[in-house]
Amino acid sequence: MTRNRKPGDQFWQHVRNYLTVNLTKIRDLSPRTVVVYRQSIAMYCSFLKEKNGTEFSRVSFEHVTRDSVMKFIYWLRDEKSCGVSTGNLRLSSLKSFLKYCADEDISLYSVYQEVKKVPLMKAPKTPVHHMSDVAFKALLAQPDCGTEKGVRNRMILILLYDTGTRVQEIVDIKVSDLHLEARNPFILVTGKGSKTRSIPLMDKTVSHLKEYVRRFHTDSVDVVSGSLFYSSRSGIHHMLSTDTVSVMLKNYGEAARRMCPEVPARVHPHLIRHTRAMHLYRCGMPLS
Repeated sequence: MTRNRKPGDQFWQHVRNYLTVNLTKIRDLSPRTVVVYRQSIAMYCSFLKEKNGTEFSRVSFEHVTRDSVMKFIYWLRDEKSCGVSTGNLRLSSLKSFLKYCADEDISLYSVYQEVKKVPLMKAPKTPVHHMSDVAFKALLAQPDCGTEKGVRNRMILILLYDTGTRVQEIVDIKVSDLHLEARNPFILVTGKGSKTRSIPLMDKTVSHLKEYVRRFHTDSVDVVSGSLFYSSRSGIHHMLSTDTVSVMLKNYGEAARRMCPEVPARVHPHLIRHTRAMHLYRCGMPLS
């Protein structure tokens, strides 16, 4: 005797296999990337519930249509105040999920083909902002190096600039990722898709890092596996969050702007990345 299946059983079975098997075990994507896909599917289901009254348990592939997905993207933009890039990210995530479903079950190929035709929203082109040399020096002068937190924060600023890394990559760095005694000192950074790359360091940065490690990483175990940058609570080290670094930069930026009008109104981690790229370009490095 065959057990009666609920309308949403097939949909949610595919969701489960996609998130727990395909993305994590087969494609070996990072946990942060898997979260993005999970959130995209969950937000689409939230849209169906809000607009159509469809409970999560009742969601099926019959609800997934080109018209529905287009309305979902506009819902994100108009009612949830999401930017174009966020809406396009959610759309791409849904398309990826449906492609997986079509590969697993040929009867779902038409669903994927229909949604595949939904175009990405066009984002307006915006100029790439960066900081002048004077503005960056004003920012670098803000941490109070008479305190441990100030020394740590100044080191974060220096490393963000010299390596041009993303903020998540900075907070993920371990002490063991530093190779300061190499013939050409470098740092190992793990980026998107868990891809690791080595980045050479300037001599000045190497000197700062050696002093920083000597001061903040005296425990032998910590030197091997500890986070390079951390906060300390009750004597226990905790890896910094990206939000902590973002707030720190925002506050330093506001203080620096009062001293130097050239400092942009909003200072954020990616601005430092753009600044480094622009400075390198002005020094003759090819744009690519």
